[in-house]
Amino acid sequence: MAKSKKQDRRDKTRINKDKGAGNIPKLHRKMKSEILNALRTFSSQPFTYKQLAANMDLHSHEDRDMLSRILEELVTEGHLESPEIGKFKMQNASMYVTGRVDATKTGGAYIVVDNAEEEDVMIMPARMKQALHGDTVKVLIYARKAGKKPEGEIVEVLERNRTEFTGILQVHDRFNFLIPDNKRISVDIFIPHGKLNGGKNGDKALVKIIDWPQDSKSPIGQVVKVLGRPGEHNAEMNAIIAEFQLPEEFPAHIIREANDIQEDFSPAEVKKRRDMRTTMTFTIDPADAKDFDDAISYKELENGNTEVGVHIADVSHYVKEGTLLDAEALNRATSVYLVDRVIPMLPERLSNELCSLRPDEEKMTFSVIVELDNEANVVGQWLGRTVIKSHKRFSYEDAQEILEGKESEYSIALLRLNMLAYKMRELRFSLGAISFETEEVKFLLDSVGKPTGVYKKVRKDAHKLIEDYMLLANRTVATYMYKARGRKDSNSERPFIYRVHDNPDEKKVATFAALAAQFGYKLNFKSPKTVAKSISKVLTDAEGKPEHNMLSTLAIRTMSKAIYTTAKTSHYGLAFDFYTHFTSPIRRYPDVIAHRLLADQLAKVTGSDAEAIEAMAKHSTEMEIRAAEAERASIKYKQVEFMTEHVGESFEGIISGVTDWGIFVEIIENKCEGMVRISYLKDDNYVYEEELFRIRGLNSGRTYSLGDKLYVVVEEANLMSRTIDFSFADADSYYDSSKAGNKGKKR
Repeated sequence: MAKSKKQDRRDKTRINKDKGAGNIPKLHRKMKSEILNALRTFSSQPFTYKQLAANMDLHSHEDRDMLSRILEELVTEGHLESPEIGKFKMQNASMYVTGRVDATKTGGAYIVVDNAEEEDVMIMPARMKQALHGDTVKVLIYARKAGKKPEGEIVEVLERNRTEFTGILQVHDRFNFLIPDNKRISVDIFIPHGKLNGGKNGDKALVKIIDWPQDSKSPIGQVVKVLGRPGEHNAEMNAIIAEFQLPEEFPAHIIREANDIQEDFSPAEVKKRRDMRTTMTFTIDPADAKDFDDAISYKELENGNTEVGVHIADVSHYVKEGTLLDAEALNRATSVYLVDRVIPMLPERLSNELCSLRPDEEKMTFSVIVELDNEANVVGQWLGRTVIKSHKRFSYEDAQEILEGKESEYSIALLRLNMLAYKMRELRFSLGAISFETEEVKFLLDSVGKPTGVYKKVRKDAHKLIEDYMLLANRTVATYMYKARGRKDSNSERPFIYRVHDNPDEKKVATFAALAAQFGYKLNFKSPKTVAKSISKVLTDAEGKPEHNMLSTLAIRTMSKAIYTTAKTSHYGLAFDFYTHFTSPIRRYPDVIAHRLLADQLAKVTGSDAEAIEAMAKHSTEMEIRAAEAERASIKYKQVEFMTEHVGESFEGIISGVTDWGIFVEIIENKCEGMVRISYLKDDNYVYEEELFRIRGLNSGRTYSLGDKLYVVVEEANLMSRTIDFSFADADSYYDSSKAGNKGKKR
């Protein structure tokens, strides 16, 4: 319990340092924190005021008076209890948890506790203890008050999530700061003059934290890289790459290793594979695709059935375990598709050459070949390595024209494949698969990256056809690998990597059901499968009706997130008992893992290290989430940039979210999302009705609900904050434009 003399001197110096006029609140907070630290040495034993004063080496009347006030305050706050006069005792002294910081824009946070059964812990801004968004921390949970969410304070930062941040430099004569782009980082980073690395006032920069003194509000950093001026296309895209810690160029030694790989179509290698080079084979991809990692083959059988081959680039044949190239691919885990560029998982030598199933070129593939009857039932299957030659490269548009009647030598094949795909789709939905048809928009960019227009990507039969056969291949491989564990020639402990999608949260489903019931729809709660079937039926029955948008939006939010894992569970959204990712090894590392494990099973090789594969699965999930967030950030920036040219204009939109501070609206025409802030509405006093996903005017009774269609006016598009402010276009809603910093047309 005793402290060293050196620690005593440091503590007393720190306290005395702040005893100047105007520093009493700061001293109060500091002493309170130190008292809490000291109290932990008493565990749950009662202690007296004098014992604590002696432990903290507090002797002056001023210090002891403040100690007395703080002890009473801690009793009021629930940290301490006073079992008898003059004695104190820690409340829940052992209630420490660890978790990840999910920071809010107001400076506080929620701690996502490592134990999934524990509730998130709320942390007020003053109790953050230099923790930042994403950090792993140790938290003291306060005594819980009835009906309140658990609260606590961070007592230790166990692991930094990151130390590099992007933002805007503020350079002055006496001091410099970086204002972080990420609004969840509530502190500015102080930068000494000698650490600016050429950065100028207003530059966008990447800064690394190099120190954070215990008594300092702001960390100290140095400029790692000047990214450019705010608003410049490359500066903003590079900032997103840095913000999400994405890799950029491949190191020179990785490029050399990839370039040294040679194709091998020797008779010995071909003999190891099923030769499919003479079977009708083609690819269907976007018109601007550069890599083609899947192809379809078609063959009519004498018994009237159809043989369909799903052929996937054999990346694992070229990328060997233990190589630097493999380590780089695992580290990246996924290709990232920003609005103007792709950050690939594999170097171009592999993605665009060796592993790209280009027409009229022999290629090494890993294939799933199935025999389908006229009802699309799988009556036979074969899995293994093949060699193919694609005879035709279709764009989705080319294939769609044939499906809509254009004559071609591939007409019979495509039309039959499409007919079978329809039947597979119908069966999947009858078993409870949920269809979330969403529109996707793409930006047209000029030579300097400025968005000049948008267009919608329309999913037609050609897109769905390819999707259905990829789903079939993925499910077939997962089912084979799971069932192989029970065969005599298989290692029963052999791990595999699955793509799983857990059942939705019961509370969220109940909320969805309650809202759907208001429109006359009912959910069957007998089992997870009946819930899925009834959600799908609700969405089908609501199609074309006013409530469809709201129900579809809410249904998506009830769903869990899909992950990679070695623990086999079902895929709820697809209604598959077994599922994996096998069909995109050029851009997803889990697919490479699946290829290797399937190859080992087919060759009867001893099983792999399950713990290592689980670690790779977890990393792949984390990188997938990071990639998706970066992609959304790049799209959001271009949306804001695009809307800067449309300030003052009105658009039809759909309410995509409702909170107690604002209403999110997505413009139907271009999918750009902005907010109508409740605090700016002056026509009524609006209250947030959380369970009904709406706000309601207390005087008028007017409501704005999730999924409602309405017209909005673009008030401001702020590139710095990447936000769009809307107002309602109806004449009855007065919008306080001066409060919003309005730059649009006055109405």
